[in-house]
Amino acid sequence: MPQDGKTSTVIDVQGVTKIFGDRTVVNGLDMQVERGEIYGFLGPNGSGKTTFIRMLCGLLLPDAGSGTCLGYDIISQSEMIKPNVGYMAQRFSLYGDLTVRENLDFLARAYQLPNRRGLVDEAIERMGLDRFANQLAESLSGGWKQRLALTGCTLHGPKLLLLDEPTAGVDPAARRDFWDEVHNLAAQGITSLISTHYMDEAERCHRLAYIAYGNLLAKGSLEELIADSGLHTWTLKGPGLVEMTPRLRASEGIDQVVAFGNTLHVSGRDETQIEKGIRELAGPQNSFEPSETSLEEVFIDLMQGRTP
Repeated sequence: MPQDGKTSTVIDVQGVTKIFGDRTVVNGLDMQVERGEIYGFLGPNGSGKTTFIRMLCGLLLPDAGSGTCLGYDIISQSEMIKPNVGYMAQRFSLYGDLTVRENLDFLARAYQLPNRRGLVDEAIERMGLDRFANQLAESLSGGWKQRLALTGCTLHGPKLLLLDEPTAGVDPAARRDFWDEVHNLAAQGITSLISTHYMDEAERCHRLAYIAYGNLLAKGSLEELIADSGLHTWTLKGPGLVEMTPRLRASEGIDQVVAFGNTLHVSGRDETQIEKGIRELAGPQNSFEPSETSLEEVFIDLMQGRTP
């Protein structure tokens, strides 16, 4: 049955698989996303994130698996999903030689929306595009192009947004504005599945999934992912860090050593072994102490030893 506003689960799929030739791009993926949730979808390039998103909105059919999106079957009712989804691609996909207003009017016509003029005017005002309304889209900065694209994909009042690396190449201030708007939409009950490479963006999601080369490696809230990793991290400060790095990496019980500014973050699963390894190499001018494991360290750990 279609989602009626009372159903809490917007995406509920099991074993979704897509194969191109002899390559499995998405391998038996399970995912459940709730209404009003901002769900982050992370992973390196070529990991199947875009393919999975396209299967959810009916642009590709899975080769195996089952499930529903917005209450519709992703295989037999894919045409019913499309009108209820707002899809934002990695690259700006509107018309550069049309103005902001003309682009939005074109989309309103395509969706056959009533009261086009009023709807477009309201969207322009709501998204702060007033001063650019009659400006060609190609002349906008990356951040304003992104805002126009988000305006376009929400014009028809979708229940679900599928946003494929929407802030790539956009400056930090524009990224923050974008995420503020996504959270505003979530408060209205609009669900978002967002693929991103930025760890600070991932931390703004309610829950996360990490996919690598077609396989789901981890999923959960930020706190759950860090706790489930089993990693402990120490921060090391002082002189000689560059020289110490390879020796620390070779030490028993240390899984990763990463430079963060003027410090080293040393991580592993055995706190005693980490401390022992640092003590053996640190000099009298070095200081070290336990610190919080970051999401980036969790994902680096997940990727170690994995290849396409």
